[in-house]
Amino acid sequence: MRSAIRSFATASAVIALAVSLPALAAPASAPASTPVALPETVPSDLPRTARPTHYRIEVTPDAKALTFNGKVGVDLVVFTATDALTLHGNGLKIASAQLVAKDGKATPLTASADEKAQTLRFAAPAQIKPGTYRLDIAYTGTIGTQPSGLFALDYPDKRTGKDTRALFTQFEAPDARRFVPSFDEPSYKATFDLSAVVPASQMALSNMPVAREEKLAGNLKRVTFATTPKMSSYLLFFGLGDFERSAKMAADGVEVGIVSPAGSGAQADYARDGLAQILPWFDDYFGVKFPLPKLDNIAAPGSSQFFGAMENWGAIMTFERILLLDPATTSPDGIQDIYSTQAHETAHQWFGDLVTMAWWDDIWLNEGFASWAADKITDHFHPEWNYRLNAVDGREAAMSLDALPTTHPIVQTIRTVSEMEQAFDAITYQKGQATIAMLEDYAGADTWRAGIRAYMAKHAYANTQSKDLWAAIEGAGGKDVNRIAEAFTRTPGVPLLRVSSITCQGGQSRLSLTQDAFSLDPASRGGTKPVWPLPLLVRVGETAPARHLMTGKTDNVVLPGCGPVLVNSGQLGYYRTLYDAASLQKLVASFGKLAPIDQYGLVRDNLSLSMAGYQDMAAGLSLLSAVPASADATLTGNAVGLWQAVYDLLEKGEAQQQLGALISRTWSPRLQKLGFDPVAGEPLTDTKLRAQLIGTLGAAGDAAVVAEARRRLQGLATNPAALNGPLKRTWLDVAATNATPSDWELLRQQAAKATGVVDRQLYYSSLGAARDDALAAKTLDLAISGTPDATSGSQMITSVSRAHPEQAFDFVRAHQAQIDKLVEHAGRPRFISRLVAASTDPTMVDKLQAYAAALPADEAKPIIQAQTGLKQRLANRPTQRAQLAAWLKTQAR
Repeated sequence: MRSAIRSFATASAVIALAVSLPALAAPASAPASTPVALPETVPSDLPRTARPTHYRIEVTPDAKALTFNGKVGVDLVVFTATDALTLHGNGLKIASAQLVAKDGKATPLTASADEKAQTLRFAAPAQIKPGTYRLDIAYTGTIGTQPSGLFALDYPDKRTGKDTRALFTQFEAPDARRFVPSFDEPSYKATFDLSAVVPASQMALSNMPVAREEKLAGNLKRVTFATTPKMSSYLLFFGLGDFERSAKMAADGVEVGIVSPAGSGAQADYARDGLAQILPWFDDYFGVKFPLPKLDNIAAPGSSQFFGAMENWGAIMTFERILLLDPATTSPDGIQDIYSTQAHETAHQWFGDLVTMAWWDDIWLNEGFASWAADKITDHFHPEWNYRLNAVDGREAAMSLDALPTTHPIVQTIRTVSEMEQAFDAITYQKGQATIAMLEDYAGADTWRAGIRAYMAKHAYANTQSKDLWAAIEGAGGKDVNRIAEAFTRTPGVPLLRVSSITCQGGQSRLSLTQDAFSLDPASRGGTKPVWPLPLLVRVGETAPARHLMTGKTDNVVLPGCGPVLVNSGQLGYYRTLYDAASLQKLVASFGKLAPIDQYGLVRDNLSLSMAGYQDMAAGLSLLSAVPASADATLTGNAVGLWQAVYDLLEKGEAQQQLGALISRTWSPRLQKLGFDPVAGEPLTDTKLRAQLIGTLGAAGDAAVVAEARRRLQGLATNPAALNGPLKRTWLDVAATNATPSDWELLRQQAAKATGVVDRQLYYSSLGAARDDALAAKTLDLAISGTPDATSGSQMITSVSRAHPEQAFDFVRAHQAQIDKLVEHAGRPRFISRLVAASTDPTMVDKLQAYAAALPADEAKPIIQAQTGLKQRLANRPTQRAQLAAWLKTQAR
């Protein structure tokens, strides 16, 4: 549990006052079932003596004072006699509470709080007998300034430029308890009636449409929303502000809407039209029509370092920068993010909302599936984006964590609030996604979908564990799915498939394979390693790929045909493939004949193997060099990004200058062909490639690009719109990286004058990109000065850390009290861990050790993980640099 949380009211209060609750509509009927006590097989922080069936909630927020009043009536079933009822509550002050029996008799209760456990105990004067009751509670709470619980975001009004305030909620994982006393765990599903007393001029939002509005005195109104379906508490949503809504009817008859700050206008159109396209497709895929009458996506004018959007049922919340398309600031990457993020959150309406994991151990059932589904539908509707290549990047992100000693299985053991907060990582998302993609490919797309549909139909409005999904897939004909899935979701680590030799005789290729475990830590290699059932898809030459399930540590596979052998054809296997030198060279020679997905997968896999010391850096670089400058735009952009990552491996000096020159002469002709400015009607992928080329060439010191960035930056002095367009972020990044003191001051002035929250945060964040140490120090001081908003301040510090990790870390530790105001308590360890993600300073090892030692074990995990990653970089970086320098000598011209 957390060591420090917001304080409650006094430890106990004798209750004598009945709670007055609003008259709300009768609860919506969920699928017929008799409530039963939560089984012991499902973890819980609460006694299993009762469970809720329905909540009636009324809130009255005071946005100016950052407080709210609340009333709730919880219909519940008591299963065993008890002297008290225990619910979750965090930072709530209880004014009164009573228990109302079916006959209307009310019993006052005494409330006490356990701050560490985040629970409220309501004690009765006599034993509460089994039966049905209503628990009525009146309480007050606080409105936060960080995105958890009920929180406020301040932003400049798009019409007037004046600062205004809006309210939103964010409850995943453990924060509905900040809003209402509740059974705040995913298996305690119930229906919800929500009403709010709010300013008459503002728009109130929730999961369901407004059922009615009542005018009240004092320019107020009571807004009552329709009853929700049966759902988990973390999916409840409330929003309030000066909003506008752009809506249309989707093909399935559900109204979809984009709710945004007033004055957004046409910025909502792209997301609205995309949502109307996405929703019916998922209806068909999952075999269950979206069960709510509307689906809104609400644009929150701010940001968080820890999440971008939340799948509240019927009321998705997404930060504005990845929902609204502003021609003045939205990058080509941003346009794709709008579509794919919205697809991810819409997929959650089924995987997570309709069917919910029983406990946070299986959070990957939400996130891995939503990530997989988002890529699937994005590729379906936008094949021209070649979006499948993104899955390779996701695989690599997961493996970078999964190959460390601090890894964890996909199905985790989560028991504390801190562990809940930290569960949302690349293993949960990207390894989960990669495992699902591998299983779908192995089972077959039709079989997989049939299993998913059966799973949805059987478990709608209920909770599940991973095993329930595997049973559904195997029931649809997915052979060996459970066996493979159990291994990959419960065994941590990355399989390493060693291809020791490939021989061809009599028109057949014979592969000699050995299974191992890939590790970024040389000290962890060797010894007994797990054996995974590996679904292989092997292509010989240009023949059709063949499937093979490798179930032992060694295997000999014989396939028809001769030619270069690609073991992980299609790049859907979650394992690394280490080829012998001769076999790898044949793949390099035939690189141009491979599909872009295989080209990119081979490059990333072999670069990672090289950087980990399994093979010389030359092996990975030979494949990266094989990507032609005329390749597919998406593949080219990704390859160019990898060259920038390789450039960043080197310290300033001759080798880095040589690599910068190599990058310039290889890729500047492609940029010259595209030009510095977008062309009307060009494919989005060309615009995106241009941005990547400018960014990489600028980072590598290309003189023409750096000069052009500074020229364009100077235009801001006389024209605030000088950089407007899809490349605004790109040019700012290059200019800010190479900023002089006068450049930095110009950026600061633009940030102070910005009239939009996205623009404002973009300028403030760019200040931290400066390579100059003194400018980095000025940015850090500004971040805690109170001038930018809290989320901008924390972003500025993170931005500084990319080039100055040690400076940023030391600054944060020296100003911890001010930093704590910018970052929510639960996110601080993750915030610190990100600051040192690029560090290669040996002294940082002891600093991180000291910081971790002062934290509870469950909160220290991100710090230990960051320390482990740092040790790995310290061990591998000297060899990487030496081999890279040696390779560069062979490329000299």
